[in-house]
Amino acid sequence: MSWTRLAWAVVAVLGVPLALCAYVYAVESGLQSLAPRRRGQWRPWLWLAPGVALLAVFLVFPVLHTLVLSLLSADSTRFVGLANYAHIFTTRSMLVVLRNNLLWLALFPAATVSLGLTIAILTDRVRYQWLVKASVFVPMAISLVAAGVIWKFMYQYQPPDAPQTGTVNALLSALIPGFRPRAWLFDTSLNNVALVLVLVWMWVGLAMVILYAALQGIDEGLIEAARIEGASEAQILLRVILPLMMPTVIVVGTTLVITVLKVFDVVYVMTNGSLGTDVIANRMYKEMFNYNDFGRASAFATLLLVAIMPVMLINIRRFGRKGDAR
Repeated sequence: MSWTRLAWAVVAVLGVPLALCAYVYAVESGLQSLAPRRRGQWRPWLWLAPGVALLAVFLVFPVLHTLVLSLLSADSTRFVGLANYAHIFTTRSMLVVLRNNLLWLALFPAATVSLGLTIAILTDRVRYQWLVKASVFVPMAISLVAAGVIWKFMYQYQPPDAPQTGTVNALLSALIPGFRPRAWLFDTSLNNVALVLVLVWMWVGLAMVILYAALQGIDEGLIEAARIEGASEAQILLRVILPLMMPTVIVVGTTLVITVLKVFDVVYVMTNGSLGTDVIANRMYKEMFNYNDFGRASAFATLLLVAIMPVMLINIRRFGRKGDAR
C-alpha cells in the first residue's frame, strides 16, 4: 500500500508539471503553423484552457451536481423538487439554524470591523503600538479548531460556591463584586453571542492590520489642513479619516460577511449545534454525515452559495472599478 501511495505522490509531483510543460510545448509548436494574426488570437485561449478545464471539473461541475442533488430525495433516488428547501424554511429547528446565521451576520462583521478600526486608530503613532498590534494579531496564528478548544475551557462553568476554573467566570468574579458565574455555552440567551465573540477574537487582528494600512495611506496634508481650518480631532475622524477609509472598511466588511456565512469549526468544536446554536454549515455536515440525507445537505450548500454570491460580486465589482481607475 505504501508503494502505491509513493507512486501516486511521484505522479503528482513530477507528472503534472511535466504534462503542463508538454502541453505548452505542443501549443507553441502548433501555433507556429498559423498566421501571426491567428496566432495572437488563439494563444490566450489555449494557455487558459488547462485552468478553465480544472475550474470546470473541480468547481462548476460540483456546483451543478450539488444543485441537482438538492432536488432529489435523501438517497438521491427520487425527484422531490423543492421539498428539501420547503423543509428548511418551514421546520422550526431549521428556522432556528437560519436565525442563528442571521445573528452571526449581524454581530460578527460589525463587531470585528469596529474593534479593528478602533484599535488601529487608538494605537496609531503610539510607542508601544507594535506590542498591542502583535497581541491582537496573535490569534490569527491559531487554527479555528484550537481556538474552539481554548475558549471551551475559558467558558467553563463551576457552581458559585466552587473555585472557578474557567477564565471568563474567574476574571469577572474577581472584577465585579457579587457576580454569579454563568454557564456561557449552556445558557440559551448567551451561548450564541459567546460563540460569536470567539470568532471576533480570531479575526479582529486581521481587520486591524488592513485598516491600519489604509489609515497610513491617508495624506497627512489633508489632516493638517483640517486642523488649520479649526476642525477638532473628532471632526477630523468623522469627516476626513473615516470617509477616506470607507472603501477599505467595505472590503473588510464584505470579506467578514463571507467568512461568517461559512462559520463551522467554532460551532462544531464548542457545542456541535446543541442548545440552539446550530448554523447552516454545521447543519449541512450533520445532514450529510450523521443522517445520510444528501438532498437536505445539498439544499443547505446551495443556500450558502446563493447567500455568498452577491457579496462576492460586490467585491469583484469594487476591485474592477479600482482597476479601471488606475
